[in-house]
Order: sequence, then C-alpha cells, then structure tokens
Amino acid sequence: MKFPGQRKSKHYFPVKNRDPLLAQLIQQPRPTGTWICGIDQTLVDIEAKVEDELLARYRLPKGNSTLLEETLAEALYEELRSRNMICGQYAGGTIGNTVHNYSILADDRSVLFGVMSHQIEVGSYAYRYLCDTSSKVDLNHLQPVAGPLGRCFTLISENGERTFAISKGAMDQLGAEYISKELVQGSSALVISAYLMRAAEGDGITEAAMTAIQYAKAADVPVVLTLGTRFLIEQDPQFWRDFICDNVTVLAMNEEEGLALTGFEDPLLASEAALEWCDMVLTTAGATGLYTAGFAEDSEKRETAHLLLPGAIPEFNRYEFSRPKRRRDCDAPIKVYAHISPYMGGPEQILNTNGAGDGALAALLHDLAANTFHKTNVPGSIKHSKGGLCYSSFSQICKYANRVAYEVLAQNSPRLSRGLPEREDSLEESYWER
Repeated sequence: MKFPGQRKSKHYFPVKNRDPLLAQLIQQPRPTGTWICGIDQTLVDIEAKVEDELLARYRLPKGNSTLLEETLAEALYEELRSRNMICGQYAGGTIGNTVHNYSILADDRSVLFGVMSHQIEVGSYAYRYLCDTSSKVDLNHLQPVAGPLGRCFTLISENGERTFAISKGAMDQLGAEYISKELVQGSSALVISAYLMRAAEGDGITEAAMTAIQYAKAADVPVVLTLGTRFLIEQDPQFWRDFICDNVTVLAMNEEEGLALTGFEDPLLASEAALEWCDMVLTTAGATGLYTAGFAEDSEKRETAHLLLPGAIPEFNRYEFSRPKRRRDCDAPIKVYAHISPYMGGPEQILNTNGAGDGALAALLHDLAANTFHKTNVPGSIKHSKGGLCYSSFSQICKYANRVAYEVLAQNSPRLSRGLPEREDSLEESYWER
C-alpha cells in the first residue's frame, strides 16, 4: 500500500522500511495486506450537452434525478448518439468510482459487489465498465445477470446545471448470497451509498446491502455511507438519521445533502449535527472547500499550527491536528473540525464536477485503510496504543481529500487514471508541508 498523501517528514510507513541491523537479526514476515469492500449499482455514465427543450420532451425535471423506463432510455440514447451530443461515456456509480479511485491512490486491492452482464460484447456497456475499472479492483464476486447494466445520463444544460436520468437495467438485482461474509469481515471498511436503500419491490440490492452491513457490524468493521443526492434524503430525513445512527461509522455528504439531512445550510453546522449519529463526517462544499469533523480524546488533543478560523463555531479548527477516533473509544470525547479551501483555488477550468466527492471519499478511505494496514503489520507502534479510526490527523485528511478532488475536477472522467504525481508540477510544494 502506498502511504496516503505526500509528506516530507519521515514516517514509519511503509512497514518494510525497518532498521537494517534488526532486519539481519530478526526474520521479518511479509506485510499482511488489507482491502476495502463496496456495494454498488453497476452503471455507465453518459454525459451529453443538451437544450432545455429535450429535457421537457422527455419529462426530465431540470437539476433532478429521474428513473427512466428501458424503452425511453434507449430512445434518449439513440437521439443523443445520432445528434452527436454525447461528450463522454465512462464507467460510473458512486461506489464504483470510489473503490476505483481508492485502488489507484493506494495501489492496493478493493472488492466490488454488484452485478455484471453474463454475456459481454466488445463495445457494450459492460465492456466499457470493465475497461474503465482499475485492475486492482477485485470484480470476481460480481453476480452474473442476463440483462444490461444500468445507464446514468448526465445531461448538461447551457448554464451548466446537470440533470440525471437513470435507466436501471439489471443493476438492482444483486442477491444477498453474493455478499462474501469473509471478505466483508476481513476488510478495513464497507462503503455503501444511499441509493442502495431505494430499490423497487422484487430487487434484491437493498437486502444485499443490509446483509453486508450486519456482517460488518458483527466484526466491528467501519461502515461508510455516502448520501448521493439531496432529493433522496429530503424525502424522509428522519429515516436517514435513524439509519445512520444504527449502522454508520463515517458519513460523506455535500452541503445540499447536509441541509436535507440536518436542516442546517452552513456545512460546518451540518457536520456538527451529523456527529450526533456517527463518528466522523466528510462534507464537501463546492467553492468553499471541504470539512472534516469527528471525535478525539480530550487528553490527546493537538492544537493546530495554522490560523484559527472564524465561523458558526468560533475557532472551530483549534484541534485539527488531532487524530480521529470513534466516540465510544474516547473516555472524554471532544468534537474536532478541520477545513481547507480548494487546492490552488481550484482548476482554471473545471471539466467535471461529477465524482469530485467520490474522489475526496476515496482519499479518506485510503487513510482509514492505511491505519489498519499499519496496525496489523506494526502492532507494537505507539501510534496504535490508544486506538484510532484513521492514520492521519483531521487536517492532513482534509489536505489529501482536497487534493484528490482537485484532480477529478480537472479531468473529464469521474475516475482517476493515475495516482497523484510524485512531485507536484506547481510551485505549491508548501501545500503538503503546512
């Protein structure tokens, strides 16, 4: 596993870097690997620039997410293709993007549960999905199905607003019997999305997700939930509060989803409110940057060396150099917050906003898995004497997630094609040294 982020100071990572004298005296075992598991609705993203007339004709509410019947989806696709309106086709799905990006960043294994067309033809949607997924993502546990994968149309209006039309295909047909208990309980984290909980009657993906959650909880594996869209959350906010409280360790959301869930428009206050139901929160807030929030042990808190920031919670980043812990593992828990503005002010030209949050979450998962990796292979390290949810501090996770989100914004695809550069092309080297 690659070390998360970029840092100049020396760390005890990776674990193969040991004292050469001790290495001669003691035969060191090979490092034990780790992985994360994800459950997703396997689909292909189709991006197209359209006019409002087309949205009205297909009865697609502008800025909303709508389910399409297969015949209507096929008609929409044929029209977009015949009029040369399609500007990109990529493997998609919130969790698919996240586990792919995780494997690219960590250069390590992840496992994806979902469905895959039994018969795959060159150039088909299933073929595109496989081609655009990292070889480090273990797809051997996908359930074969007779139907097509899902399609998510991202229709971009002239003002840049995005409208989503989803053709389900067979993406919700995952059965609980295809969830491996051994893999889930041996993983560093189970990551799911809110979309999994809205399957129609007869589709098995909700039951499969709940089965995986029960496996994870029984083995004390962190469950990570990304909310996906505010339209789903605002239909029944109390359901999601109860669901998070009962099942979720880490919550990822944007400021709109935070408003729908908590009632707070300010992303910092929304993050604070969400800590009533989970142990850690990652909130992306567009041009404002992103926030992390969670708990730390009062006796282990570390003050920041950065400027104290004003906000709805005065000087909220005072202890951002602290390391995240689960609330139950703290004798005297305190709430800790961190914030960072967009890396270098954001890209000069934003080519894609779809997937930036998934990239940020992949960075957080990388840090969480690195903690498990290091704890397993260096169990005597003082870093793990009192436990911890992640390897790094709130502040460092902010920087890493922010940098990965920038990389996604600056490209067309929501999926990374390579890890972060070994050396930044800009003069902003101090970004990692702060």
